[in-house]
Amino acid sequence: MDIILVPGLWLDGTVWERVTPALEKAGHHPVPLTLPGMTHDADRTAITLHDHVEAVVSAIDAASSSVVLVGHSAGAGIAHAALDARPSRVAHAVYVGGFPTPHGEPIADDFPSEAGNVPMPDWSAFDESELAGLTPQLRETLRALAIPSPAGVLSDRQHLHDPARYDVPVTAVSTDFTSATLRGWIEQGLPPVREYAHIRTVHHVDLPAGHWPQLTRPEDLAAVIAAAAAS
Repeated sequence: MDIILVPGLWLDGTVWERVTPALEKAGHHPVPLTLPGMTHDADRTAITLHDHVEAVVSAIDAASSSVVLVGHSAGAGIAHAALDARPSRVAHAVYVGGFPTPHGEPIADDFPSEAGNVPMPDWSAFDESELAGLTPQLRETLRALAIPSPAGVLSDRQHLHDPARYDVPVTAVSTDFTSATLRGWIEQGLPPVREYAHIRTVHHVDLPAGHWPQLTRPEDLAAVIAAAAAS
């Protein structure tokens, strides 16, 4: 099965390199995406959320059959919009350390921008739970991978229109928070997670790995994704 891998902020498709071998060993075809503007020399000033969503939709359309769609962090919101555009083509969605951004909300507008770019902030901007598992070497690796994200992608409002998106089963992978915490947020109706209240089938998985499990626990993350594909 094609497994489309959508990275989060500041990252391109290479962040999945430690995850893809285990997916291939399980018989799947991983498709790690580098979204528009996410190369070091790109002009990001005109890149929009729609551009990123359309890139994921194009990958879904290019697959020979239904796909598993994986979104990490803010990439979960982008993946969710692509699922909304092609609900009949997505067999299962996996949201890793992120949420399916609701209609009308921004993907992630709480980071400062500089001339159309949103650089990855200093480590002090992150909670200790987010940094868990990042050894000094992995921190260097993550910094080397980091590319500024287009400001428009973070600030643009999500556009969803097809309620069939709620029929697609979702695996919610809690990484730097617990599944119990996530369920509590859903019960409270907090805006970032309110889509979950409408999704008919949500599987909750705890993967305590910090915010970047592709680096800290790649084989375990691959196993979670493969299980979603098998279901």
